[in-house]
Amino acid sequence: MKFLQKILEGMKKKFEEVPLLRPLKPVIDATDAFFFSPAAVTETVPHIRDGLDVKRYMSLVIVAALPAVVMSVYFFGLRVIAMILVSYIAGGLAETIFCIVRKEEITEGFLVTGLLFPLTLPPGCPLWVVAVGCVFGVIFGKEVFGGTGTNIFNPALVGRCFLAIAYPKIMAGGWIEPGSGLTGRAFQYAADAVTTATPLVAKDWNWGACGRVWLGNCLGCAGETCALAILLGGVFLCLVRVANWRVPAGCLATVAIFSGIMSRAMPTTFAPPLFQLGAGGLMFGVFFMATDPVTSPITNPGKWVYAVLMGIVAVLIRSLTGYPEGIMFSILLMNMAAPLMDEIVYAHRRRGYARA
Repeated sequence: MKFLQKILEGMKKKFEEVPLLRPLKPVIDATDAFFFSPAAVTETVPHIRDGLDVKRYMSLVIVAALPAVVMSVYFFGLRVIAMILVSYIAGGLAETIFCIVRKEEITEGFLVTGLLFPLTLPPGCPLWVVAVGCVFGVIFGKEVFGGTGTNIFNPALVGRCFLAIAYPKIMAGGWIEPGSGLTGRAFQYAADAVTTATPLVAKDWNWGACGRVWLGNCLGCAGETCALAILLGGVFLCLVRVANWRVPAGCLATVAIFSGIMSRAMPTTFAPPLFQLGAGGLMFGVFFMATDPVTSPITNPGKWVYAVLMGIVAVLIRSLTGYPEGIMFSILLMNMAAPLMDEIVYAHRRRGYARA
């Protein structure tokens, strides 16, 4: 590794000295930051700025998503790997161009976005659609706001929302029967894609359907069908404190309680709690999207309000609108409201301090 470090240091000097290469210096800086912790420290001891904090966060999220990735490949074949590769290439290129133009450092944030985004898509989705959606999410979900750390929406969900509105037929017809493979046609359009309704669309929530959505043996998006695998990764994120447990706990509890009450009152409209929790992208969205520290509230009271409202809105959209899945829109709506939630908490605290 020292040999690689010397090479990168030499390239940095070269890129600084040569005017034509200077715009590409962010690429070398990003490579250095990916393999090594930056040596920059604050002026006074012991306030050390450790670049491993960001890398630790991104690495643990990727590790937590691996069970969902493995199960998606098991059910839908190597096409899922092709979708992930296209997502990384297209979205990574878009982010690199923006950083070069702005003369900013390339951060590790896209490593997570590039993996999570294709897992929210139907496994039969054409690869060019994957590329278009990822580029849109990176540009309009993050870069227009200033890049990683300044965005108000989750970039992966922005790309997914764009595709759902711009290409509704493709997004509604790219389902693949679990176990049908596609091993030999990973980079081709999925000929095995079917238009059969997913459990959410069909409103099929008998006991057999409840079991299938938890185990993954059902139609659905690439990384969202096996709720148990997602739950395993989500619990891991909470245990290592990368995700704040209040958001998934509050949202899942709200969905269970609210859907339990409503399914008793309107059994043909609202699905029971066991189905609501396991079906669609709820579990995936709650653990991997809603817990994004950039787009979710900072304060603990804000996180509870954020989680409860998210759960209620998701169930209402699923049951009372034309969209079978509501967690995507619910998270994006709560992303918009997150700063207001924190401001209300801060204002309340300021009043309390003034009275004291």
